[in-house]
Amino acid sequence: MMRIVSGKYKRRLITYPDDASHIRPTKDRIREAIFSAIGDLTGFKGLDLYSGSGAMGIEALSRGCDYMTFVDKNKIAIETTKKNLKSLNINNAKVLYMDDMLAIKRFIDNKEMFDIVFLDPPYKEGKYEQLLSLFIENELLTENAIIVMESDRDIVYKEERFKKVRTYKYGEIKVVIMWR
Repeated sequence: MMRIVSGKYKRRLITYPDDASHIRPTKDRIREAIFSAIGDLTGFKGLDLYSGSGAMGIEALSRGCDYMTFVDKNKIAIETTKKNLKSLNINNAKVLYMDDMLAIKRFIDNKEMFDIVFLDPPYKEGKYEQLLSLFIENELLTENAIIVMESDRDIVYKEERFKKVRTYKYGEIKVVIMWR
């Protein structure tokens, strides 16, 4: 079990799969630090790509985000996210069981835009720059969007695309927060 650290659902518990071999839930203290750095999310529309248990997106909803889209290609992750949303009676979200590139194509086709995006792909894939390029070049980010990336190694990206970039290290975990 994990807890939501702040906001509307503060101290409420959510689960992550027993077979979490492909899911790495972001620890409470790291989520708390990330959201403290981000600040107010009131009115935001978000995307939790590679959502796992849904903890990051649910934390954003707890802190005022208006709507969240959760995407994962792992069926267990999707079932866990749906279970967590149901247990908290969250209705302002959609859950997509699909591959990341298929989801991004869908967002492009639907001309969807996001105010906050959580990118935590499988570490071995290291697709951060590719994902950032897709989001920027296809206008999937609002003018003042925030992107949060998490990895176990340094993340390569073009910093000049963003007004402000902050990098944090929590043991082996590196977190990069970027503001457009």
